[in-house]
Amino acid sequence: MCPDWTLHGLLRHQLNQDAGFAAAARGEGARPSVWRRAELGADPHAAAAASAGLVTAAFAATGPRDEFHLPEIGDGTTVPASLAIGFHLLDVVVHAWDAAVTIGVPWEPDADLVEASLRIAAIVPEDGRVPGEAFAPPVPVADGADPRDRLLALLGRSPARR
Repeated sequence: MCPDWTLHGLLRHQLNQDAGFAAAARGEGARPSVWRRAELGADPHAAAAASAGLVTAAFAATGPRDEFHLPEIGDGTTVPASLAIGFHLLDVVVHAWDAAVTIGVPWEPDADLVEASLRIAAIVPEDGRVPGEAFAPPVPVADGADPRDRLLALLGRSPARR
């Protein structure tokens, strides 16, 4: 996680991602503004629950051939729905680690989620990744590291921070 992000900033980022991906699923993702409107309000838990419900419902309504506009990747970029949903899964799984580290609780994602996230992380382009962004350049990890550590390292997180 970006060292300048607070837990509030991380949660707001995740809600913005939920809003943006939900808009993309509805065919409205090309407007960058839909990726930047989320607020936590007075009840962050309720905001997060509502946001997760919004994006889940939007994803459930997509078809396998639908294309999502993802302006965060590049202006005019579209990707198949299944890949976009995978990108969002990766975001959720890895930012759950960021939140867990921040509040000092264990991060114990299901092995299937880690494996799916690893497949997506392997194709996230490294160009343009800089420290301080949601995903930073990869960091070294020991040969034979467990899948969770490999996932974290691929996206610029030090597994040792656990």
